[in-house]
Amino acid sequence: MTMIRTFILFILLVVIALGSGGFWIYQYRLNAPLPLLNDWHYTLRANTNLSQVAKDLMEQGLLDYPSALTWVTLARIRQEAHKIKAGEYAVSVGTTPQEFLDILISGKSVQYSLTIPEGWNFRQLMTAIHKHPNLRHTLKGLDDKAIMEKLGVPNQHPEGRFYPDTYFFPNRFSDIEFLQRAHRKMEKELAKAWDKRQKNLLLKTPEEALTLASIVEKETSIAKERREIAGVFIRRLQKDMRLQTDPTVIYALGETFDGNIKKSDLKMDSPYNTYVNKGLPPTPIALPGRKALEAAVNPAKGKALFFVAKGNETGEHHFSASLSEHECAVDKYQRKKEIASHCRQFDL
Repeated sequence: MTMIRTFILFILLVVIALGSGGFWIYQYRLNAPLPLLNDWHYTLRANTNLSQVAKDLMEQGLLDYPSALTWVTLARIRQEAHKIKAGEYAVSVGTTPQEFLDILISGKSVQYSLTIPEGWNFRQLMTAIHKHPNLRHTLKGLDDKAIMEKLGVPNQHPEGRFYPDTYFFPNRFSDIEFLQRAHRKMEKELAKAWDKRQKNLLLKTPEEALTLASIVEKETSIAKERREIAGVFIRRLQKDMRLQTDPTVIYALGETFDGNIKKSDLKMDSPYNTYVNKGLPPTPIALPGRKALEAAVNPAKGKALFFVAKGNETGEHHFSASLSEHECAVDKYQRKKEIASHCRQFDL
């Protein structure tokens, strides 16, 4: 039956060719570039067949009727007509009908992207998702709990659970699919880091590591300092000292943070205020990248218990083992005061 159908299609093709002045329709028209003035995007909807595509091309003036019919017939003879895939495709000037068919068969649709920077929080992530014009929005108006329920992790806090990276996706990719992809990648990266953790690490669960990593991510962007800062926080936890890290206070302030931490902010009643509460905050405070995750589970050895930003262009910190050295460092780097005589013993 298939051979008969193929023969009939072949005869039809010959008839079409002869009726239009010869088989040059195939040799010339189907191998001549589509009359595009500029590069073009073509969207092939789901459940659209090749005949419908041919009709669309005729309506747009890109194929005449004989060429369109020949194009479809040849695709069926070659058993390619059913292979076309839905998607948005980039078609450049100079593309021939046969090359256009190959594009539709390839499934290599146009890809859009969204970059999630390291250190963003969940609110910033959702704002970027809601604004992206090529994502299909299904989550607008939902609170964090409802979003996590749709992701299939109803009891999980969203903060820190999405891996910062650049993600590529086709047009009309749903926001929930985007989040699922970023969530799966964070689960994978966290598990990978946890498997390579130091022996006798103070942190007891991957979730604690994720929380510490998020703080490290917010404290520094300098790769060589991440393990040092993680080491400072681990030693403070070991000594039952408060972490006293500004990023946790900023996170607690949320959208009310105006760029300056006031003394009153350091006393605020919040489980995220590490100036008041001992231990790690209840959840991560940001989206940590791979290096921060690795630092959290492999903190540097040492004696430093304090650090302060030097205020230079590199963003480096000074690390101190004693409160006396730390106060001298704060005077020099933050208060810009003249160094006191007793501070000269320190390498500031």
